[in-house]
Amino acid sequence: MTQHSATSLFEQALCRMDDAAELAGIDPETLERLRHPTACLEVAIPVRMDSGELRTFTGIRVHHDQSRGPCKGGIRFHPSVSMEEVKALAFWMTCKCAVMGIPYGGGKGGVIVDAKKLSPRELQRLSRGYIRAVGDFIGPETDIPAPDMYTNARIMGWMMDEYSAMQGHHVPAVITGKPLPLGGSLGRDDATGRGAFCCIRELCRRRGMHPGDLTVAVQGFGNGGQHCARLLHAEGYRVVAVSDSKGGVRTDTKFDIPEMIRHKNETRELKAVYSEGSVTESMPTGAQSISNAELLTLPVDILVPAAMEDQITEENAHGVQAKFIAEVANGPTTSAADAILHEKGTLVIPDILCNAGGVTVSYFEWVQNKQGLYWTIEQVHQRLDEMMTREFHAVYDLMETHGVAMRTAAYAHGLRRLGEAIEAQGTQRYFSGEAAE
Repeated sequence: MTQHSATSLFEQALCRMDDAAELAGIDPETLERLRHPTACLEVAIPVRMDSGELRTFTGIRVHHDQSRGPCKGGIRFHPSVSMEEVKALAFWMTCKCAVMGIPYGGGKGGVIVDAKKLSPRELQRLSRGYIRAVGDFIGPETDIPAPDMYTNARIMGWMMDEYSAMQGHHVPAVITGKPLPLGGSLGRDDATGRGAFCCIRELCRRRGMHPGDLTVAVQGFGNGGQHCARLLHAEGYRVVAVSDSKGGVRTDTKFDIPEMIRHKNETRELKAVYSEGSVTESMPTGAQSISNAELLTLPVDILVPAAMEDQITEENAHGVQAKFIAEVANGPTTSAADAILHEKGTLVIPDILCNAGGVTVSYFEWVQNKQGLYWTIEQVHQRLDEMMTREFHAVYDLMETHGVAMRTAAYAHGLRRLGEAIEAQGTQRYFSGEAAE
């Protein structure tokens, strides 16, 4: 694996594509198309605060590629949101949808804001203001947003309602991740964590490992981390370390994950909007406090980074002791760290496969909205499990056949599908007459 010196998150994302390009065997024009987002929009969102003050927030929406269908991607509310970050996230969504065989391209959006400092009323005004600002840029056949960091089902409901008001009729298919009464899908709440769990389960089957023999550390105890930890715990894996933004805890035995989830989600500062409890507030007897950085280097079998991007870097990758890493977060490992981990023999289930359960069930929700026919929870779980299992083994087989990192195999798998779509419209070989020779 090549070690890159790319600086921006978007450049790092493109480096992963370059690593896989030769293995994918696609036309150079496909790569050229994917280096440039289709469209990038920046908007100003004026919001009247509860104090009467008018504040203006910056919103962003990016369309990366629409070769395989409308754009799809979440909306995050966070102070670190930037155009470069959103471009990278949109690129990853393009690749993720292609890896899963979903007929979407990649999109992403965000607002630069510390949402935890807003009241529920201010948060609603901001959410509706964002949709008014980007309303002409999205649509059920164009770009379908979804929740991401510090947005949730309630916020998606506000956004869908605002878009519907702009159109003059009910449009549930414009947004996924909505509350069930507003057209949401059963199974969407735990889809990201469930998809990651499927990948870990299939990895253990391929390697002949037993869940009860394996220890797990989970960095990040939001939606994805919680549900992945819950499902692993129920299957018999020993979750021995968990952290969130306020710190972490570890134990020599295993945690009662359902009890930790209950405590975190019942301790709220902004009721009905965000969960504000911390895993450090429910520390069991005998557990020890650790930092997020310390969790990453614990001697566990499986490390699950489910927090922010750029957590495993060139500086700490040598200290990572886990044999396997399952990326529930987007971009938690830098390209420089990737090279170090590959050299060490650490197997990384990459984000564009591991956390694809969320977009897969979002796709299910969109299909149900379009049809007006809704599925049972059993149908959602079965179809998600089938798709995650199928694509995991396709990527794993590609990795084994060519002796490459699993991330490289995943990108190659997705790039081949993107190449087929882009090349079907003709490349230089076709238009210059070479293809007919």
